[in-house]
Amino acid sequence: MPVTTREGNRGPAAAADNHRAILASARRLFAERGYHVPLNAIARDAGVGQGVLYRHFPSRFDLAFAVFEENFAELEALADDPAPDAFARVWSRLLDLTVREAAFVEMVVEARRSRPEYDGGERLRALIEPPLLRAQDAGLVDPLLGVDDVLLAQRMAYGIVVTELDPASARQVVERALGHLARPVVIGPNRGDAP
Repeated sequence: MPVTTREGNRGPAAAADNHRAILASARRLFAERGYHVPLNAIARDAGVGQGVLYRHFPSRFDLAFAVFEENFAELEALADDPAPDAFARVWSRLLDLTVREAAFVEMVVEARRSRPEYDGGERLRALIEPPLLRAQDAGLVDPLLGVDDVLLAQRMAYGIVVTELDPASARQVVERALGHLARPVVIGPNRGDAP
């Protein structure tokens, strides 16, 4: 794994660069090795000492949460698009993140167990509902599909990802499995026709 090499210690002037480097390394290593990747591996990959990592992110959760917040901001921007097909983009990106960055689902599970103040579940529900309703109003999604159904499908996708023996084929397996579920639910281009 490549290690970033930096010029001498620039002290406080390097704080923003260090922060960005830690986040980039964390995103990549969480995706490659999972939520429990050693934090010293992230620090080494970012080209910083462990003390620098802990100054920016006091715990594994804080680091994962910072990366997760970047993901969440991207999903919120997609969900804010008033187009009726925005839900399809939100759903596709949520699946991409679930498949490629399953460590963040692990982070959410840990947060639900250990941090009662964590509101990620409610935020995700609030993010999904408006574009889902617009898609339903436009006849693009079955009106019986609810936010709980969408979140259940996402949890099912995560289950497939963590049990798939060949990580390279995880997205294809997820799409195949969810495709079987979607046939009676998603409405095709000709309203009412099964895809």
